[in-house]
Amino acid sequence: MDTLEFQPQVLAGRCGVSFSLARPKGTVECVITIKALQEYFWLEPNADDIRILRAFRHGYSRIRAIAERKALAHPATHLELTAADFARP
Repeated sequence: MDTLEFQPQVLAGRCGVSFSLARPKGTVECVITIKALQEYFWLEPNADDIRILRAFRHGYSRIRAIAERKALAHPATHLELTAADFARP
């Protein structure tokens, strides 16, 4: 079972959820937007923080996989995952 590298947090303004990925060359600070959670992880509009974090945790394996691929393709210390990152061509 995957474990979270830290406790995810809902950002101020409730625009996304922040989380970290441990990488060989350091930690990558990541944010997934609320819109991405709504479109791809069944988060209902106007959800409270508990439901936002529940949707994040339920989708964490897929979210982490996309974040890792994006970090490999575009090395950075910060990255944002949007709905476009989860769209299938």
